Amino acid sequence: MYGNHALRSARLRRGWRSGEAASRGVSAAGREALDDPHFEVSPRTWRRWESARPGWPREDYATALHAAFGRWPEDLGFVPPEGWARAEPGVKDEDGSDEVNRRAFVSVAAAALTVGPTPAKHVDPALIDYFEQQLAGHYRADMLLGPHDLIGTVSAQYELIDRLVRSAVGETRPGLLRVGVAYAALVGWLYQDAGDLAGATFWRGVTQEVAMRSRDPQLIGYSLVNQAQVRTDLGDGAGVVDLCEATLEDSRKLTAKVKVLALQQNAHGASLMGDRTAVDGLIDQAAKLLPHVDDELSWGNACRRTPGYLEIQRATCYGRLGLGREAGALWDQVLADVPATARRDRGVYLARRARAAATERDPDRAVVAAREATRIALDTGSLRMRRELTALEGAMRPWRGSAAGRDLADVLGPLDGRG
Repeated sequence: MYGNHALRSARLRRGWRSGEAASRGVSAAGREALDDPHFEVSPRTWRRWESARPGWPREDYATALHAAFGRWPEDLGFVPPEGWARAEPGVKDEDGSDEVNRRAFVSVAAAALTVGPTPAKHVDPALIDYFEQQLAGHYRADMLLGPHDLIGTVSAQYELIDRLVRSAVGETRPGLLRVGVAYAALVGWLYQDAGDLAGATFWRGVTQEVAMRSRDPQLIGYSLVNQAQVRTDLGDGAGVVDLCEATLEDSRKLTAKVKVLALQQNAHGASLMGDRTAVDGLIDQAAKLLPHVDDELSWGNACRRTPGYLEIQRATCYGRLGLGREAGALWDQVLADVPATARRDRGVYLARRARAAATERDPDRAVVAAREATRIALDTGSLRMRRELTALEGAMRPWRGSAAGRDLADVLGPLDGRG
């Protein structure tokens, strides 16, 4: 009956007598190991894992399995893909540190940390305009491609900017620092969208460090809002509010753009703390400032180039608050205006619309929205989108045995790589 005997045996040794119990246990282990309160392994996924052809699990699933059983997938009956190799855990470097953790850190940090002194030399100030023009292209590519195809390119350009900053003199140096902030912030976002919160946190720290070195109050505020975005994904509402209030503490120095970014992110913090009144008040404040965002700065422009930007934030906050009807109405307005170039964003919005429909007890509509979101998630590789769809599975539990529940299982199957 069971194809994957190794996984079934491991389950029974843990005392989990059913796949449903195992999926709950591994979900709990994964939430702790990944520091992700929304992580979940569905019973459907577990049944596939115990089948004769379980396929190879995603990295977050592999981490959860290891946390639950103390064994990696290759020791639990999963067949590794051709050419795959895992570094041995527990191998120590010469200084006694964990080699695997060191390797993971280096892969994230290499582009940001160039070791050794660099002699001062002339750096053409025209490079500042060059990098800003490239940045605009990266923003457009991010909307179309998702994170994985861009992380290497953008982080390599940041590494070049960092080397040039070390060599530059005069006014060129602060100009490169300013553009470096924008590049580091984008790399941080790409890691965040890819679901790597450790990498995102590192790069948000780089962003803040370079912003402080630039001594530009706009960039310092922008870097704090970037930090708040990570705290939002970590579910830390109080942390989000702390960072946004610190940004706005001396708002007289800030442009309208930075104020809008801080206010809307503060609303996300308020939603995590269950405060709808604060959500509406903060987004309404931001709406009054949005028409005054008119600077020529290359970064932080999603607030003015994205149709319905603040209603997107409000809808997301309402969804977090469990206000399905209000969130659904806003998502319908937003989705009607999403441009074709914002495909990745459209996928996230559709996944959130699906969850709002489930909250409204409209499972058929949830399946329709989830179907298109799944196609986009597969194309872009956005783990953020996958997490939204995983959360939808939980919201759709009341219909698990119905036609809508079965349809949703078929729709989401390819996200596990087994459909």
